[in-house]
Amino acid sequence: MSIKLKFACVYLLSGILLASCGGNKNAASDDYTGWKYNDQEWGGFEKQNEYEGQINAPNLVLIEGGTFTMGLTDQDVTFEWNGIPRRVTVSSFYMDETEVSNSAYRLYLDWTKRSYISYPQVYRDALPDTLVWREELSFNEPFVETYFRHPAYDDYPVVGVNWLQARDYSNWRTDRVNEMLLIKRGILNPSPDGKDSDVFVTDSYLSGQYQGNVRKNLEDKATGGERQVRSTDGILVPDYRLPTEAEWEYAALALQGNMESSKDELITDRKIYPWNGNTARYQKRNKDQGRILANFKKGRGDYMGVAGRLNDNAHIPGPVRSYIPNDFGLYNMAGNVSEWVEDIYRPLTSQTLRDAENHDLNPFRGNRFEEKILDEEGAPVEKDSLGRIRTRFIDSTDVGNRDNYASGDVRDYNDGDIEEVDYEYGVHTLINDESRVIKGGSWADRLYWLSPGARRYKDESKGDRSLGFRCAMTRVGGASGNEDAGGNMFKEKGRKVKRKYK
Repeated sequence: MSIKLKFACVYLLSGILLASCGGNKNAASDDYTGWKYNDQEWGGFEKQNEYEGQINAPNLVLIEGGTFTMGLTDQDVTFEWNGIPRRVTVSSFYMDETEVSNSAYRLYLDWTKRSYISYPQVYRDALPDTLVWREELSFNEPFVETYFRHPAYDDYPVVGVNWLQARDYSNWRTDRVNEMLLIKRGILNPSPDGKDSDVFVTDSYLSGQYQGNVRKNLEDKATGGERQVRSTDGILVPDYRLPTEAEWEYAALALQGNMESSKDELITDRKIYPWNGNTARYQKRNKDQGRILANFKKGRGDYMGVAGRLNDNAHIPGPVRSYIPNDFGLYNMAGNVSEWVEDIYRPLTSQTLRDAENHDLNPFRGNRFEEKILDEEGAPVEKDSLGRIRTRFIDSTDVGNRDNYASGDVRDYNDGDIEEVDYEYGVHTLINDESRVIKGGSWADRLYWLSPGARRYKDESKGDRSLGFRCAMTRVGGASGNEDAGGNMFKEKGRKVKRKYK
């Protein structure tokens, strides 16, 4: 063999080795060991080389995260000092384009009633409190029977739903969306007749405790057979949930609309409301100039203006897609109904000022950590009678010697109280660990409460005729979205969002 041929062989061999251990992210082998992915002969470890990004789930809008000044944007006219401005960063997430409507919530009730036939209390516990419309010196009695059930109000926001009910709806919505994703992928057949513990629940499915009506499972690269979908496949979406206070406020302000250009980080104008300017009227010179931008109470006894020239055209909540959306494309982030968020309420914002520096990324008060209950082999124990994986809250004995947290329940963390003394609920305050933050003004509020930084609270077990909710979802992966990748299993081609005044 000639010297040139020997060098050529060595060069070719080196190229093969470099290719097997190189940094090509699309290669079918591990960058760090050269072991092959998705190959039964090499153990069948699976890596999704064709992952297209997080699915754009129904009714959600991507909110690209960033830094902003959280807190009051207007004068603190109540002198409560409960929204002291401070700079924080919010990770990218998804937010409902609209508040949850009456018809959407009735679908949830209908499913619950049909599916949990052995547990009718689940349905009864989910019913909104329609008696929130009743009042001593007002004739609002017709709304008790009509607002939630009559088709005239189908597209109006559901009210009378407490925080606990809103959370349960969010969990249910996660399961229905993921079940539909598996059906659209051709993995499951529809199973609308599932009852009690046989209904689809995402965690139960991922734990192997729900089989369903299988159409065609995925190929198992380790055995050559079939398997269920795993979380590592990236097919299922994260949980629907209530937004945190920081997320809600960030999404409401939508400061991206005030950037001087896309090439720098300069925001030209601050906002008091989800729109520019210091009034609630449309200011651009066109046919809509002077129109009201939100549904709120203009003054004493003035909920919608005068006949023949109604300003917001709504004496109670209006349809969820009324008025102009903000720069994120979100409707009614001011007015219409106030909205539940995830946070526990404390007067001095979600952190004390001296501790804010350590909690300025996704600030949140309300963590109560929980975990799945596992058997001796480390697998989740048998699901409960409603088809859900059993969980438990972590207590201080479970934490161990950790540096990042010392308790499983940190709702009271650094809230200014003496450690041994809890809030004396009903004696000196109405604030306790069941007090949840509500954001955004409503149809029954004055303009001040429409500022995204304004905050109030209510017991998590109580609803109100001016209080609704919308859902959020964590964004996994890149902060700016899927760009040109796929990932939209639900969006109809050619669908355009209508942006209109009521």
